[in-house]
Amino acid sequence: MKTEMEERICPKCGCVYTEVPALSRVDNETLICADCSTKEALESIEISKEEQEKIISIIHRSTCG
Repeated sequence: MKTEMEERICPKCGCVYTEVPALSRVDNETLICADCSTKEALESIEISKEEQEKIISIIHRSTCG
């Protein structure tokens, strides 16, 4: 069983992440971080960038600690 988390760099935002990658909705090929995946989903239902950032912040607060 693999115990180390593999570090990846998200091609959309450039951030390093270790969680399971998501498949981009844009091309259905590119692996991206969870935050960018969430943003793509929110963009698809026309949520503003400001609201997207609020939602991402809430997700981080509820999943960390």
